[in-house]
Amino acid sequence: QVKVVESGGGLVQPGGSLRLSCAASGHIFSSPAFGWYRQAPGEDIEVLALSRSDGSENYGDSAKGRFTMSRDNAKNTVYLQMNSLKIEDTAVYYCNVNLGPASYWGQGTQVTVSS
Repeated sequence: QVKVVESGGGLVQPGGSLRLSCAASGHIFSSPAFGWYRQAPGEDIEVLALSRSDGSENYGDSAKGRFTMSRDNAKNTVYLQMNSLKIEDTAVYYCNVNLGPASYWGQGTQVTVSS
């Protein structure tokens, strides 16, 4: 069993920054792949950033240039630094942990960008 917990969401003004955290715990025996996603009301889920076990990363178009993903393998934790936030970044942000045979999702953390 693997538990995934996101934190760090909240209310921020346009142009502001937030740092999300995602901590995975449980039966994790090697560095997993992590992914950050988001879902706005009425929209499909969107991939923001992927971090693979080999250290390679990919960013979705919405995240490029503004969001940066980092990881602490010793803690099985990843972060998403979000800068220059826009109103359209308002969504529930989810973390996914991919162990190969199975993947696990957190409960999500709400990010609201509003003046």
